[in-house]
This record gives sequence, C-alpha cells and structure tokens, in this order.
Amino acid sequence: MKSKLLKEFKEFAVKGNMIDIAIGVIIGAAFNKVVDALVKEVFLPPLSFLTDGINLENKKIVLRKAIEINGVTNPEEIAIGYGKLIEAGVDFLIVGFTVFLVVKLMNSLKKKSEDPKNPAEVTPKNIELLHRMTELMEKQITLLEGLKK
Repeated sequence: MKSKLLKEFKEFAVKGNMIDIAIGVIIGAAFNKVVDALVKEVFLPPLSFLTDGINLENKKIVLRKAIEINGVTNPEEIAIGYGKLIEAGVDFLIVGFTVFLVVKLMNSLKKKSEDPKNPAEVTPKNIELLHRMTELMEKQITLLEGLKK
C-alpha cells in the first residue's frame, strides 16, 4: 500500500504538477497584494469621496458599546463590520473580472496556436496531425460518395 502511494506521489511530482501548483500559489499571493492595493488605493478612495469622506473599511453596526471603567474596557464592543464585507466584495469583483480577462486572453492565444491554417503561429504537432487526418477522411468521404453515384 505504501509503495503504491509513494509511486503515485513520485509520478505526480515528476509530471510537474507540484511545480505548477507551487507557481500558482506564489503568483496568487503576489496577485493578492496587487488586488489589495488596487482596492484600497484606487477604488475605495473615490468611493469614499463620493460618500462624503466616509471610510467604508471602518463602517460597522454596534450591537453593544464597550464600557470603560477606571481605564479598563469592560465588556468589549460587539459590532458587525459591514465595511470590510463591502471591501471584500470589491476585491472579489476585481479578482473575478481580472481572471476572466486573463482566461479569455489565454483561450484566444490557444485558439490561434491550434489553427493549422494560420501561418503566423506554430501549430502543435498533435493538432497538425489531427487536422491532416480530418482532411484525409473528408477526401475519402468525397471519393466514396462519388463512387456511389
């Protein structure tokens, strides 16, 4: 059992999946910093300006205020921080839209590279072979249909 699991793990690691995952995690962490800065420094200030200087991140509904007695806060404030939810929603929209644009770009580049009739892009060998096979099969069908008539 252990040797089979070890063998599967070795195949997984050798295929490059672990490296792909690691690269994805690293890029994702860096992308998160970019999105965080974009939201906090680019999108929220104009939104705050439009709402007359209200800082959305600090917005909350206080359910119970903290009571300070002789410099000691007792009990602590209980509040619903809806401002952070708004910020997280804006983050989500930006990340979702950016990922959509990246995937759309990648799909268009992939589509171009897989078009065997496009001389500007190098077509992968497997796509080129499939295209040739399709052309040969279409010629055979045409010949067979000509024989039937």
